[in-house]
Amino acid sequence: MDDKKSPQILNASSNFLGFCFLVITSLKFFKFSATTFIDEITAVCFVIFMFSCLCAFLSIRSKTKRTVFYETLAEYSFLIGLIIIFLMTILFLLEIIH
Repeated sequence: MDDKKSPQILNASSNFLGFCFLVITSLKFFKFSATTFIDEITAVCFVIFMFSCLCAFLSIRSKTKRTVFYETLAEYSFLIGLIIIFLMTILFLLEIIH
């Protein structure tokens, strides 16, 4: 049984990239970026999800033993990005960050 997670990770990471673009663009458009740390945290998430996309893509395209390594990197970077977004949301809801 082929249990490759890379296509799902690539799909989910690219969706979160779109979410990060939307948040950053909205903050810049409404001129909230100077008064909040959310854009910096979102930029970090953007880089992490981009790395996850890259690793997932390399895992799909690789024909060597590195496929598992790339998939593991994609999986863990995706999880880190999710955790950061989760923490940012909790801090925002508790009004610790504005």
